[in-house]
Amino acid sequence: MRIVVLTGGVGGARFLLGVRAYARAVGAEVTAVVNVGDDLRLHGLRVCPDLDSVMYTLGGGADPERGWGRVDESWTVKAELAAYGAEPSWFGLGDRDLATHLVRTTMLDAGYPLHQVTEALATRWQPGVRLLPATDDRLETHAITDLDGARRAIHFQEWWVRHRAQLPTHQFVFVGADTAEPAPGVTEAIGAADVLLVAPSNPVVSIAPILAVPGLREAVTDGPARVVGVSPIIGGAPVRGMADRCLAVVGVECSAAGVGGLYGSRATGGLLDGWLVAEEDAETLVPDVTVRAVPLRMTDEAATAAMVRAAVELM
Repeated sequence: MRIVVLTGGVGGARFLLGVRAYARAVGAEVTAVVNVGDDLRLHGLRVCPDLDSVMYTLGGGADPERGWGRVDESWTVKAELAAYGAEPSWFGLGDRDLATHLVRTTMLDAGYPLHQVTEALATRWQPGVRLLPATDDRLETHAITDLDGARRAIHFQEWWVRHRAQLPTHQFVFVGADTAEPAPGVTEAIGAADVLLVAPSNPVVSIAPILAVPGLREAVTDGPARVVGVSPIIGGAPVRGMADRCLAVVGVECSAAGVGGLYGSRATGGLLDGWLVAEEDAETLVPDVTVRAVPLRMTDEAATAAMVRAAVELM
């Protein structure tokens, strides 16, 4: 069996722990297609938050308390940058984390594409699944906001980290998406998949940027794989993060039904064949989509693997 997962964010990284456990139990191969819309340059370094969250989580190096960054992190460089008054000061890079960004940036500057750099970095962490960025090209999520008395576009990370998603926001745009191309191996993996899982990631800023890469939505909707999504909303609230504020920007109700409707049925031009929701949301209906309610709390790897099994066996 071949499984492809569209994923991003901390929730998506933790979901992949369960996907990997399930895959090992049944002898399946897993490819994770990871959002790069959060990527940015800081202090001259290329930072890929979602790729790193996946890599660190699957490699056993993620901080379990924060859910992002490295365990046993130190912050000497951050303190020194602050002493110089270097901006941006609102986004901190830990000392251990900096090593990853230094290696990545050096390789990118030498001409290696992001998918090859990601593969090289993963040799240290041995994630147990194939990690692919959605694209090697520049793709950044920006928020169109009201800030300092004017309408401005700011990077999603500034909107999320610096302003805590509190700014009046009109839309999200995926800068560079119109000219981006799928990273090598992405469409091939989707075309060869038996099942494609949409992780319980933020649908607006983790999954949508992936599908904004020309050809990727079509690869999913026209491919042979069954497409099953897992709701990131339980009982009307995000499992973690601020997906509710992102959903509000695009005019979608923060509910399992709202997100399922946003993705839509593949039978009517949308994305999904099946939709896994929490037991609290057992009454959820999504037109032309098979809906099943199961426990969705990722309390440990076994619980997450059981969730993945339910998703794979839904159709």
